[in-house]
Amino acid sequence: MMQVVDAPVQAGLLAYGAYLPRHRLQRSELATALGTGTGGGHGARIVASCDEDSTTLGVAAARRALARGGSPDSIYFATTAPAYFDKTNATAIHAALDLGHRGFAVDLAGAARGGSGALRAAATTGGLAVLADIRTGRPGSADERDGGDGAAAFLFGGGEDGAKPIAHVVAQASATAEFLDRWRKPGESASSTWEDRFGLESYLPLVKDAAGRVLERAAIEQADHVVVSCSQARAVAAGAKLFQSRIAATPPAIGYVGAADLGLGLAAVLDRAGPDETILLIGAADGCDAFVLRTTTELTRRRAARPLEAQLAEGRDLLYSTFLTWRGELEREAPRRPEPDRPAAPPSARSEAWKFGFVGTRCAVCGRVHVPPNRVCSGCHAVDQMERAPLANKAGTVATYTVDRLAFSPSPPMIDAVIDFDGGGRCTLELTDAKPDEVEIGTRVEMTFRRLYTSGGVHNYFWKARPYEAMPEAEQLHQPRR
Repeated sequence: MMQVVDAPVQAGLLAYGAYLPRHRLQRSELATALGTGTGGGHGARIVASCDEDSTTLGVAAARRALARGGSPDSIYFATTAPAYFDKTNATAIHAALDLGHRGFAVDLAGAARGGSGALRAAATTGGLAVLADIRTGRPGSADERDGGDGAAAFLFGGGEDGAKPIAHVVAQASATAEFLDRWRKPGESASSTWEDRFGLESYLPLVKDAAGRVLERAAIEQADHVVVSCSQARAVAAGAKLFQSRIAATPPAIGYVGAADLGLGLAAVLDRAGPDETILLIGAADGCDAFVLRTTTELTRRRAARPLEAQLAEGRDLLYSTFLTWRGELEREAPRRPEPDRPAAPPSARSEAWKFGFVGTRCAVCGRVHVPPNRVCSGCHAVDQMERAPLANKAGTVATYTVDRLAFSPSPPMIDAVIDFDGGGRCTLELTDAKPDEVEIGTRVEMTFRRLYTSGGVHNYFWKARPYEAMPEAEQLHQPRR
């Protein structure tokens, strides 16, 4: 039996950000590797790197949503691929954003509908909705071919700090039904699905009901923009045909991104929508959740610095064998070096601001920046005269580097570089998303939250540097917050 659920809307959308990993698996490469000729289709699927998971993707999107400022009281993190079970993953996002210890952070994990849940919670009470996912399917499956990895984040609030909303959620409606469309048992790496026809027949009545009610509640007959998200391609096509947009546009070729799919669709529309336009969001997963948003004049001034289309153009290809290795489907011989030790909980907790927030210290006497943080100034030798020096949003320059082909790494060789940060501070960091011939002294880099390694079931998160690929847009992200 269908259950109808609705809730009031209170907060406005203040900012958004989206993140797409740089690696691409061409479908032609996938088809050739599997021996299916050209049957794999055109284009490419987006692939997270070996040092990325749903938590690091979420941090990347959240940093972009907060690039112009903002300190959310709540974080709602949605994913179908949590890095941890029996532990809140949103707390690592909270720490990486350097938000201190105040506030609420919670996971909505395990199913794609968590993305709608995070948006609904943040839009109702205010806060940051972070939607991130890594999609894995069995080799040769539609999930593997048509899935994608990525994240989107949306900051909702009442504009207490003077920020004006870029959009308002004017109506929302939901419908819930129990049927077996997609499932994955604990411990399994890939999902199972029922046939497409069953999914279409199950979802279509729910989409008609929820989307019809939300349009009626918003007092509009047709939205300017329509986003339909569902793991069933036939249901997406049918929903888009039922509720056509007033302004025709081709959605970006991202693939289905699970709990992040609806958010990435919204981010793509916000990248191009004009003022006073309506957006109908339809998320079909174990039911249907529908939202209507109306943009404001602030949107044109406060769009995301890195639009999705630009990120799609930044991709770099990888081999199918590399993709399988990163996904854990192909176990290769590791470098003949001792595996790293499991990170210990006490020192990680003591250095939380440095390890997760990348916060150094600045001498209050002479202004010297210390990375890592230090109690004694190496310049004027003042003791305990330090101030916080957040560096995660600082750009830097490669002063020197080395290529280590023997270090333990899931994607050798490892590139270690000495980074000089704008405004002071020098630190040796690992470079990611780069090949040795793409790095030189003077290369400009930005900071990115990644996973160094996993040992004993514990993920060792820290910060790495990665080269800019789109300098003008990238530099915008690291301008001082207003």
